[in-house]
Amino acid sequence: MADGFYFEVNDARALRVTELMNDYRNLQHYVVQCRANPTLDDYYEQGYAVLRQCEGEAQALLLTNFAGSGSQSTSGHPEQEKAQLQRILLDASSRRFQVQKTYLRAVAALRWVNSRNAILAGQRPQAHHVPSLQAIDRSLQAELAAITDERVLTDLANADYHAGRWIQEDPSLQSILMWLRSQQ
Repeated sequence: MADGFYFEVNDARALRVTELMNDYRNLQHYVVQCRANPTLDDYYEQGYAVLRQCEGEAQALLLTNFAGSGSQSTSGHPEQEKAQLQRILLDASSRRFQVQKTYLRAVAALRWVNSRNAILAGQRPQAHHVPSLQAIDRSLQAELAAITDERVLTDLANADYHAGRWIQEDPSLQSILMWLRSQQ
């Protein structure tokens, strides 16, 4: 009976890892689509710099090793399988958390780019544009400041809950942050 319970819960863990990695893949795809082509004069403007940083973060995340790589087979050993799945669950949750945060920042920067383009309407910045450009800079800074670790994880957890996903063993924010620090 106990073995059956482990296999059912381990199946739920494995399904959860699949959901997390699918979310991660989708978010990576969305980050890649957040692109802009600044002029040489605009290249170092705040929103464009944030977009480049997000692209670099997403790329670096793709290059990091997966927690399950190099693991030995655990077939037939429910406790070993449980431990491995929990480790993979933490890694997958951390990756999704990181890319969600990156995606939110990229979308904020893209909103800034679109606002800037609307203000300038194809012109080079002039003195009469300055107040509006400063306003969107402040708006971007406020939006980026609002993208906290707590908000990101809460939004992800709420989306998972409303989608009816099995989240009983999802790692806490503290666990995710400790995992991320250990991976640097």
